[in-house]
Amino acid sequence: MTAMDNPIGKKPAANGLSWGAVALIAPMLAILAGAGWLAARTWLAAAAAPMPASAYVALTLGVVFSLLIGCGLMALLFYSSRHGYDDNTFVKGRPPDNDRE
Repeated sequence: MTAMDNPIGKKPAANGLSWGAVALIAPMLAILAGAGWLAARTWLAAAAAPMPASAYVALTLGVVFSLLIGCGLMALLFYSSRHGYDDNTFVKGRPPDNDRE
């Protein structure tokens, strides 16, 4: 590793992760563990309450409509990307933006 590869001069940890990465990953794992604990606690607390049939219908409709909207938006995204709708446009009197390759 040269000085140009690591301009700040910080040495990576023994496992290859820098201390900044460890400082970022550790709190995120703590938040994930807390969310998992809260979800498990809520799941177990609500286990005794039966869910009515109307709630199952609402849940099913919500999942189906969410999937339809998500798939439709992704289809529009791919369609617009493949047909050139996302390309840069030319404005008269202004040079084209050739920064991207």
